[in-house]
Amino acid sequence: MTHLLPFALCLAGFAALALAMDRQQHELFGRSLPKPTTRALRTAGSAALLLALGVLVGRQGWGLGLVMFSGHTSLTAGIVHCTLIGYMRRAAGAPARR
Repeated sequence: MTHLLPFALCLAGFAALALAMDRQQHELFGRSLPKPTTRALRTAGSAALLLALGVLVGRQGWGLGLVMFSGHTSLTAGIVHCTLIGYMRRAAGAPARR
């Protein structure tokens, strides 16, 4: 249970930050999202990462909490990155629908 909540928060945070980027918005949605939506995604993503840091530091202390936060962020960033790559490859390989 120590790792589940911070892992979920980091995953949600990185997913929100990825969706806040123009390139990913164009590739996923075909257009840019409105500025307030992009700003809200950036804020939510940053808040989720800070909350995960707070949870880990609160439970484990600064020394081990920062190390665990580094591990969680590395793992979840890799998952989000690989998911986006897989989605783009799948979308590029799919025949055009008309």
